Amino acid sequence: MKRRLFLLLPLIGTAWAQPEPRVISIAARKFEFTPGEIELRLGEPVVLELATDDVHMGFDAPGLGLHADLLPGKPVRLPFTPQKAGSFEFACDVFCGSGHEDMGGVIKVTA
Repeated sequence: MKRRLFLLLPLIGTAWAQPEPRVISIAARKFEFTPGEIELRLGEPVVLELATDDVHMGFDAPGLGLHADLLPGKPVRLPFTPQKAGSFEFACDVFCGSGHEDMGGVIKVTA
């Protein structure tokens, strides 16, 4: 009996294993995000890794409930799993100079 339990334990562990989230790097610089368009799948765990090297900026995707303050040289990781399909705009929500109003992008979530 003990032998059978021993053989099943590795199988049970792999059945509960979660997939590693996909890491998506986003660079914020005056006055753009790169990439400006991100494609995700519904239910796909991801980590948005945001960084800026020039000035204090923000990242705001209200349709997905995501927000972060970005400070130069201090990357921010935002883990999330999209729960609804659609196109969701994101923008810099910290004034970073002339051109700030055009700084944005879109996250497209497909089923």
